[in-house]
Formats: sequence, C-alpha cells, structure tokens
Amino acid sequence: MTSYTFISKSPNETHAFSKRLAGYLFPGTVITLEGDLGAGKTTFTKGLAEGLGITRTVNSPTFTIIKEYEGRLKLYHMDVYRVEDEFEELGFDEYFSSDGVSVVEWAHLIEGQLPDQRLDIQLYHAENQARRLELKPVGRKYEQICEVFFHENPID
Repeated sequence: MTSYTFISKSPNETHAFSKRLAGYLFPGTVITLEGDLGAGKTTFTKGLAEGLGITRTVNSPTFTIIKEYEGRLKLYHMDVYRVEDEFEELGFDEYFSSDGVSVVEWAHLIEGQLPDQRLDIQLYHAENQARRLELKPVGRKYEQICEVFFHENPID
C-alpha cells in the first residue's frame, strides 16, 4: 500500500493542507485520524471544515461522539475514544454511506465498523514542533485522491 507524507512546520500549515485536501473529497468520504494527544487531529479537521465551506466553529466532539456541520458537503466529526464497545450501535455505517464527509478520530477503536475504502491519516509529533502526517489510502478511489492531490500540491 502506497503512503504519502507531509511534514507540517506549524498548526497553520496543517490547517492549510487539510483545507486544500477538502477540495478533492466527495460525498461518502471517510477519513480516519490517529495520533497522540496534541498531534493536530482537531487542527486538521478545522482546516478540512473550512475547505468544505463550513463557517461554524469546529471543536473536538469528545463528549458527544459525533458533531455535524453544514457546508458544501456535510461534515460528520466523530471522536470514538469514549465508545465502550467496538460494536456499540451508533449508526456509523449510515454516516459512512451518507452525502457527507466522515472524519473519525481514534478509529482503531471501531475497526470492525469502518468501511473497506477510506483514507487513513496518522499524525505524529516531529522535531522542532513539527508534525508528520502520513496518509494511507485504502481502496482505489482514495489512492486516486492522493495521487492527484500530491501531484497538484507538490511537497517541497
């Protein structure tokens, strides 16, 4: 499986990167975000939301599990950290097959409910306050998104 890496030197760069990525997304897009606390998952999601034309303030849905936002495409921001059972019935599949974009933080906790095709993104702390974003497309349509996105947005 091919992976793509972006080194972000600041929260603003992470925000700008995900804002650009939003232009390549389609209804039913599923993005998983994994990473340590403070690695930039919410910053990434805020940029994505702005790129989708969402004007509401986006923050982590830690205590509500799912927050919905209206934009060019709807954004379903999920934080499944507090889901107690991997197969707890919360209707994730309905979101994943919807007309919006689903972003799932701590997705490994519901691995069995994730769709076969998605974009997995790992965020890591790097040197000098930087972050390393590793994008791993799962399925051909996500491979195509990454191929086109990184071709049109070359990383220095």
